[in-house]
Amino acid sequence: MPLTPIAEKIERGLTKVPFDESLKLDCGEDGVIVLQDGVLSREDAETDCTISMSRSNLEKLMKGDLNPMAAFMMGKIKVSGEVAIAMRLGQLLKG
Repeated sequence: MPLTPIAEKIERGLTKVPFDESLKLDCGEDGVIVLQDGVLSREDAETDCTISMSRSNLEKLMKGDLNPMAAFMMGKIKVSGEVAIAMRLGQLLKG
């Protein structure tokens, strides 16, 4: 349940902003949100980009209470794989 409201908001964003890459939001024990070819899933899968952070930091990021660049520099967010895909996440969250 912890990631369900977040997943629902991202899924609403997918209806407004096309997202054809593959991206995983990995919140450790709280679970994952995987976006692949415009579809959201809660099942873990290999993706071109993985963003690892706590559920709390993901919530702050989505509310605008956490600056993504500052969080990355402070190690609150870790990105592996294609960083350009991670940069597109902001567009999706605003959608």
